[in-house]
Amino acid sequence: MIITYEEFEKVDLRSGTIIKAEDFPRAKKPAYKVWVDFGDEIGVKQTSAQVTVHYTPESLIGRQVMGCISLGEKNIAGFTSEFLLVGFPDDDGAICLITVDPKVPNGKKMF
Repeated sequence: MIITYEEFEKVDLRSGTIIKAEDFPRAKKPAYKVWVDFGDEIGVKQTSAQVTVHYTPESLIGRQVMGCISLGEKNIAGFTSEFLLVGFPDDDGAICLITVDPKVPNGKKMF
């Protein structure tokens, strides 16, 4: 499917730093609750992420990631997900997070 550049501009992908992560036992599939600092303009947003195969909550802290903040909120097992933490599946389907290297300021929009 081809989309226009104007449609792509509506997808708001931003850099952020994970500041908190914890187990999410109420989720149907193994997941963590994750909080990401997207800088002064956007602030801290929370999400649920199925990234338990390659990461522990402790290993996520301080990691700079990319999040889609233009999708709206979603209720996941009583927890409000405010953005989508993005990644790629490995050969077994486990998610590998998209990271930023070198680091950039939190809240930068992807072009």
